[in-house]
Amino acid sequence: MERKNVWKVYSKEEMMAVEELSSSYRHFLDAGKTERECISEAVRLAVEKGYQDLETLIQSGRPLKPGDKVYTVHMKKSAVFFRIGEEPPERGFNIIGSHVDSPRLDIKQVPCYEESGNVYLDTHYYGGIKKYQWFASPLALHGTVVKKDGTAADICIGEKEDDPVLVITDLLPHLGRERNEQKVKDFFDAEKMDVLTGNRPLGETAAKEHILNILREKYGIEEEDFLSAELEAVPAGKARECGLDQSMVLAYGQDDRSSAFSSLTALFGLEDDRKLERTSCCLLVDKEETGSNGATGMKSRFFENAAAEILALTEGGFRDCGPDAASKASLDLRLRRSLMNSRMLSADVSAAFDPMFEKYFEKKNSAYLANGLVFNKYSGSGGKAGANDANPEYMAWLRRIMEEHHVVFQTAELGAVDQGGGGTIAYIMAKYGMDVIDCGIAVLSMHAPWEVSSKADLYEAVKGYAAFFGSCTEK
Repeated sequence: MERKNVWKVYSKEEMMAVEELSSSYRHFLDAGKTERECISEAVRLAVEKGYQDLETLIQSGRPLKPGDKVYTVHMKKSAVFFRIGEEPPERGFNIIGSHVDSPRLDIKQVPCYEESGNVYLDTHYYGGIKKYQWFASPLALHGTVVKKDGTAADICIGEKEDDPVLVITDLLPHLGRERNEQKVKDFFDAEKMDVLTGNRPLGETAAKEHILNILREKYGIEEEDFLSAELEAVPAGKARECGLDQSMVLAYGQDDRSSAFSSLTALFGLEDDRKLERTSCCLLVDKEETGSNGATGMKSRFFENAAAEILALTEGGFRDCGPDAASKASLDLRLRRSLMNSRMLSADVSAAFDPMFEKYFEKKNSAYLANGLVFNKYSGSGGKAGANDANPEYMAWLRRIMEEHHVVFQTAELGAVDQGGGGTIAYIMAKYGMDVIDCGIAVLSMHAPWEVSSKADLYEAVKGYAAFFGSCTEK
């Protein structure tokens, strides 16, 4: 099959649109380096577009009607945004779901210690990382510290030009000959990935106490407050244009905030006067990098509960159901029907073919930069273990939708057979019986502190997601 490099077919106007979108994307990445920050930025954008808090509507009891725009947030780390369609919700939603957590270093609950005059914060890495990539690079500290009285202090150190940064030190090559003989997994001890935080005592005050005094004076937090903190060490610095031709983006967290941005942009970009047949929703969740567990992960019932609230408030839904057992059963049955009849794009990035590591890919079934939106019919590993494998009827329908809207797309799998593999949230949503397929952009250096994507692919993703949100019932 012939691949299409989309840069070759863009008009001058499309080139300008690509650059405008890329600028917004880089700002989004800079504003959301943690899942909390990302959800906060998504809500800010939603409110600007006229979205209302679902909880407010629940309290008022006002029914939803076609065209209404609502959102709900769960524990500040997951959210879903709905655009209500013309059809009864039990006929299904059009869902695009992505995760907003990314590999990082979490600060432990008892982290601060002094050793040989240096002050460190102890860390526990989060998600799949290559440990060596995190050494000797500037790091920023982001997060929230919640004190015993319930008040919270937001932390962001290392992002402003005049901010100090943190670092994990590395062994100099002059002393590393013996360690060079070790396997990479043995060379880098996870318990030694501690962040250097300070070195200067202040008069008779030890260096550690000096650091704690800084935190106390600037943020009003005590050492014990680390017990109820959620702090993350992430790469310091802004998302940048990459390449002499400025065709790419180099940034932290593109897996999977590229999908979050693309799907939000597609949903928010739908004209207010446009009537959607099906209710469309953009779902953002946490914890995908560690198995989608926990109250904010896809395995929780957050989305299911939100969908039930939408059905209960939608005209023709369950608002008139009485307290009897039959009514309750009807509500649950209609919710099951709604989820089973839904269609979903599990929006997640794909591994872009890298000629520097060619043997780990199968070229004709790989994703390539600037070749458009990527569909992964299946993921998993070792014989498709743990995979969601989309039905060919669904794939055929998506092909037609993409072609009708002039979206450039490609298909791929994650690397050569038996070279690895991976999973997404697709298999979790597929448990409801809905059609699900993985779909995102290609990324180089996935899970590294700095990842590479194509501006053009991001543009095609927004086009493709908008086409999906606006698609009709027929398949």
